[in-house]
Amino acid sequence: MKNLIRLSVLLLLTSTLAFSQETGYNFTTKKDIPCTPVKNQSATNTCWCFSGISLFESEIIRLGKKPVDLSEMYIVRHTYEKKTDMYARMHGSSTLAGGGEYGDVISGSREIGLVPDDAYPGLNYGEKKHNHSEMDAAMKGYMDAVIKSPKLTTAWLAGVNGILDAYLGKMPAGFTYEGKTYTPASFMKELGINPDDYFVFTSFSHHPFYKQFMLELPDNWAGGSFYNLPLDEFMQVIDNALANGYTVAWASDMSDKGFSMKQGVAIIPEKNWNEMTEEETAKAFSGPKPEKAITQELRQKEFDNYATTDDHGMHIVGLATDQAGNTFYKVKNSWGVMGKYDGFIYVSKAYIMLRTTNCMVNKSAIPSAIAKKLGIS
Repeated sequence: MKNLIRLSVLLLLTSTLAFSQETGYNFTTKKDIPCTPVKNQSATNTCWCFSGISLFESEIIRLGKKPVDLSEMYIVRHTYEKKTDMYARMHGSSTLAGGGEYGDVISGSREIGLVPDDAYPGLNYGEKKHNHSEMDAAMKGYMDAVIKSPKLTTAWLAGVNGILDAYLGKMPAGFTYEGKTYTPASFMKELGINPDDYFVFTSFSHHPFYKQFMLELPDNWAGGSFYNLPLDEFMQVIDNALANGYTVAWASDMSDKGFSMKQGVAIIPEKNWNEMTEEETAKAFSGPKPEKAITQELRQKEFDNYATTDDHGMHIVGLATDQAGNTFYKVKNSWGVMGKYDGFIYVSKAYIMLRTTNCMVNKSAIPSAIAKKLGIS
């Protein structure tokens, strides 16, 4: 009887272990780089700024300074003004919306510095969470009226600033932070952030490698140029950064069915989703399984056929392995504290290789051999 009981317990434990391995991922941390708490972009298209600013916040910690909650809306406000100028000059043929690219974070901070969130929360419209739907509609309606005029007046830009000031607030020329007075430029210098230290990379074969080119993305309204690397070297940049304590701002496609904040993982199954049975689809996130082999050719094909689009920016802050030993990247999102990992998601290497559109890193994180090929010093 005792042997029967022991056997029953053993079978129960074995089945429980097997069940647990088949009903989710178990991650072991390999690299965890300090970052600031998860924020919420809420009803805005400003992920590019939330992830770029999050990288700056991690850089401040890496430099040994006290963590700072930087204002995303300060850079967003400046970028909106620049977009309207482009929209007017292009007679309405450029993008006028909340989206952007990491080049906007770099150029914006270079031009106007940085401020803490307390100095510019960007919530001047009676809400506790960011919501740009009304402001975006007002801006678009106003600018479409402006460009219909046969001749631009001298007042249209003042009108833009009036809308932006009404919703986001007037830009601060100076402020006090922890008992000291700063300008945005002096504050950025105090933090140790130099915008010229940051570069944006991509990997697509329709342009020459080891050169810069203007990546054809709707949100690349300013025509920013990105360094183009073969896929293996592109991944070396990301991996080298993380290995040396640098984080990575990551622009990607999150509309893929393999991206699930609820499950806390992003994967590229070996089979295409439309080729899976109902049972295979139901078990896609049940635990480690083989993923698709990602090549430069497949990556290009998915970009060319619109399967990979530039629809979200996040922040890579670490590395982990699942229970089968597969590499995953720990990613900080900007949708608030939600999902299985409270605002973080573990992204497989295959997903990073296939769905990344571009990324931003500190130039010191670039492998020296690659930096030499690109002429970055």
